[in-house]
Parts: sequence; C-alpha cells; structure tokens
Amino acid sequence: MSTDEHRQTKQPPQPAHHQQARWQGPKRIKSLAEPGKIVSAFNTWAFKREQPSDVALLTSVVATAIAEERAVEFVLYWGKGPRAEIAKPDLDCLDYLQSLTGRIAAAYSYGAVVRIIFTDSHAALNGHSPASMSSYFDAIAAAATPRGFQTCVLSDLVRRLPDAAPGTQPAVRPADTLANLTRSAARWYRGAGRPADGAVAYYDMNMVERRAVEHQFPAAIFITFNGSEVRDLFPEALPVFYMYSLRKGFSVKPWFLDETGAAVVLPESLPLGPSQPSKGASAA
Repeated sequence: MSTDEHRQTKQPPQPAHHQQARWQGPKRIKSLAEPGKIVSAFNTWAFKREQPSDVALLTSVVATAIAEERAVEFVLYWGKGPRAEIAKPDLDCLDYLQSLTGRIAAAYSYGAVVRIIFTDSHAALNGHSPASMSSYFDAIAAAATPRGFQTCVLSDLVRRLPDAAPGTQPAVRPADTLANLTRSAARWYRGAGRPADGAVAYYDMNMVERRAVEHQFPAAIFITFNGSEVRDLFPEALPVFYMYSLRKGFSVKPWFLDETGAAVVLPESLPLGPSQPSKGASAA
C-alpha cells in the first residue's frame, strides 16, 4: 500500500469532546425545551376559559417533566349525563383535547399524556344505573385509547387512597361552593332528597376524591370544564387548567348534550321534598 493510500484510508482519531458532542446531540436538543414555551403552547385562549389557578405552579410541573424527560401529564374528570351511549359531542371533546396535546407535542419531544378519570361515584350519586354507566364509560374509553389517552375509574382511586395520605377536610363547607352545587343539583339530581342535600353529599365526596387524585397523580395538571367558582372541589396541590369543553367559547360538558349537540332538557318536575338521603349533584 502506498503512502498516499495509507493517508486516504486511515483517519486520525477524533478528539473525545468531538465524539461526545456528536453522540449527545439529541440530548442537547431536548434540553433546549423551555417550560415557558411549552406552557404557551396550550395556555392560550384557544383552549382556556379563564386563567389557570396557579401559572407558576403549572410552569413548575412542566419544568419537572422536562427535567425528568417524560411527557407532561394531565388528568381530568369525565362525568355521566342522561345518555348511555357515546355521541358526537363526546368525540368532539376528545378531538379537542387531542388538539391540545398536539400543540404540546409540536413544542416538546416527549409530548403530553392525558388520563381521563370516569366519575362513577358521581354518576351513582345522581341515580344512574351501573349498566348505563358501564355502557357509556366503556364507549368513551374505546374512543379515547386510539387518541393516545388513558382512562381509570374514580372509585378505584379512592379505594387505593392510604388513610395517611395528605389533604385537608374543610372545617366548614364554603357557602358559595354549596350554592353553586345546589343549583347544579336542582337540574341534574334524581333522588328523593332536596337539591341542597345532594350538594352537601357531593361536596363531602369530592373532599376525599381530590386527595385520591392528588395521591395517584402528584405531578399532573388537573383539567376541568368547570370554572374557578368550584376550585374547592379539585386537588389542592395540583394546578388547575380551566378549559373549554368542545371548542373555543363553549363550556357545556359533552355528557350533558344530546346526540345533536343540543343541551339536554330534563323535566321541570324535579323532586324538591323534605330532606332525605340524597341521590346526587354534579359539577363534574
């Protein structure tokens, strides 16, 4: 072999720092993800109905996800209305949620994960049958999975809640929160008790459930289609993202819409008798 051929075929070893830079290129790209940029991808009026409960905490949750190189985690409640079957409003809502996660994926390589929590306990309180709950929630799960969402059941989270899990039970139920829940109960509950009774039962139930959600998903952002007037019902230590339900400017929950997308109208003759064991109220 000639000297010229030797020069052409044998290359000097590359400096170690050059090899390292080339090998770790993708990691340098990931590290460029900024929490503020990712938050801005979804914290816009295209999705939010009002400002999040705590923007600094929300940004901190996103920063932790970046540092741990994992998806930004969201959890939300999914309730049950008069329908036992999935319908177009449900699919529109799932698609809207997927558009939010798509915005995050465009800004962050690990993307986002959404966990839908079926509020079976709320549905039972409101008088819905186990069969109708299974039919509806199973159909939603089947539609959510191909969109990359995960699902679980709220009562299961409560059963897994340790007795010593952190959280507080307010000494006094807030009057303004109970007033909002009573108005909702007057429309949706199906029991023999008064709407006020349903509101109290629903509030007390949520005080336990919010601890269960926080215990199971301590690094998540909590999405709700409600407004901040019922912030008391949601996990204390999680940032809350107040979101439109189906599209910008629309906040009615999909399970309270009929197959055509119109708001469900229930009979006006709701039971308003004397105080009895309640069957429910619903803000979920």
